[in-house]
Amino acid sequence: MTHPFPDRRFAAFLFDMDGTILTSIVVAERVWASWARRHGLDVEAFLPTIHGVRSVETVRRLGLPGVDPEAEAAEITRLEIEDVAGVEAIAGAAAFLAALPSDRWAIVTSAPRTLATRRLEAAGLPVPPVMITAEDVERGKPAPDCFLLAATCLGVPADQCLVFEDTPAGIAAAEAAGAAVMVITVTHAHPLETVHPAVRDYAALGARIGPGGSLEVTDR
Repeated sequence: MTHPFPDRRFAAFLFDMDGTILTSIVVAERVWASWARRHGLDVEAFLPTIHGVRSVETVRRLGLPGVDPEAEAAEITRLEIEDVAGVEAIAGAAAFLAALPSDRWAIVTSAPRTLATRRLEAAGLPVPPVMITAEDVERGKPAPDCFLLAATCLGVPADQCLVFEDTPAGIAAAEAAGAAVMVITVTHAHPLETVHPAVRDYAALGARIGPGGSLEVTDR
């Protein structure tokens, strides 16, 4: 394949987690489906709405009477931490991440830190020095706050970063932060309309360190 960013260098790479470097869809939908049934929701219609945003926001926007979004989100997180059966790395992700200097990449996820760490360990992927999680920002995706914070923690401008994402909310957050975007599509059940370059996974991608520690996407 021809890589999608020829002749462009980046200060850092920022990765969403679920659906982008690992897949936990089976687990997440198993836990959320059980919760939805308990609350009388249409499970089939509800499940597509859970991805890419914080659990508390998913619960809050339902406006269920008598339901405490914070308490429900905490319980869902507890169940997801206990259940990691089916969590696995996306093809090529481990090798791609291993090629990056630790101070040039970060994970930016809507998951709580404990859950994110648990899933990364289950998938056999590293926990980087910079990981922005649900607790670190007041506004989750699609607000740009998480990507702006990650860039700040790495000491680079957000508009010099390449974000790897898989959901509309995450893509919108990256766009609002001014970053370039690459869409990972392996977990998509249906094609996602996007103006950004899209690849299935990392199997055909490599990373190269350029001048001044800059990063380039290459063909493997």
